[in-house]
Amino acid sequence: MFTTSAVSVSAEPVVELFVAQSPGPRERTLLVIHGGPDWDHTYLREPLAQLADRCRVVLPDLRGCGRSTRGLTEDQYTPAAATDDLAVMLDVLGIDQVDVLGFSYGGLIAQRLALAVPERVRRLVVASSSVLPVPADAFEGWHERTERLIAEAAVWSDPILSGAELIRAAAIASAPANVWRAEVLPDYLDRLAAVRFSAEWMRPWKAGILPSPRPDDAAQRLAALGLPLLLLHGRQDMTFPAALAEETADLIPSARAVIIDNAGHMAHIDQPRAWLDALTGFLN
Repeated sequence: MFTTSAVSVSAEPVVELFVAQSPGPRERTLLVIHGGPDWDHTYLREPLAQLADRCRVVLPDLRGCGRSTRGLTEDQYTPAAATDDLAVMLDVLGIDQVDVLGFSYGGLIAQRLALAVPERVRRLVVASSSVLPVPADAFEGWHERTERLIAEAAVWSDPILSGAELIRAAAIASAPANVWRAEVLPDYLDRLAAVRFSAEWMRPWKAGILPSPRPDDAAQRLAALGLPLLLLHGRQDMTFPAALAEETADLIPSARAVIIDNAGHMAHIDQPRAWLDALTGFLN
């Protein structure tokens, strides 16, 4: 149901984004920004494909990710560059205004996009991510989280693994921490098997030159915009604490938090119906 194309967003350096689009009215477009960042968009296609009857869903792979341009120099992988790419992509596709959903790392890019071009963003969804910084002690005392992350920690310390295979192995090892319900783990692993992982963004990160994706004073600046904001989160998220979504909603008058029980970081996989219902209720 998705059609795909390569969209040129930069001539120097040459960057093309691989973009999947569902059918639907252009005037009701939902731009979805994946996380990782060394992942692609495919793990988010479901349940978002079910929105095709009410809006057009646009899912790009960020530069360096999936089937978008790779092989750039380390200094070309920055949150600012990724944000600029998305704004240009909207121009090329002829889309004036969008609703934006940013997932995990993509939630930080989504905030940057809303702050950079607020006239282009109708509504903003920060999903399984955070507007506020995550405190160092946010997960202190959560022993189950510690247990579920043991396998991932071992992967990152493995001297043999490198590049995209390291990213893939870490994603698989962290699966029990990213989904909360054991019965959805097979589905999640199937999705990971289809992801085209890269390690392009890991290069500047390892070199110590990757800027933080978090916008400065994001809560205050988003509050000043008055943009409708949905903070969509799993109660058992082990990457971004759900409590931060509730705290953010208290700080931003135009925001509301929806916390889904029995759902982890991949809340759209743990509880797809509740997740989609919250999203469609907000977008209507």
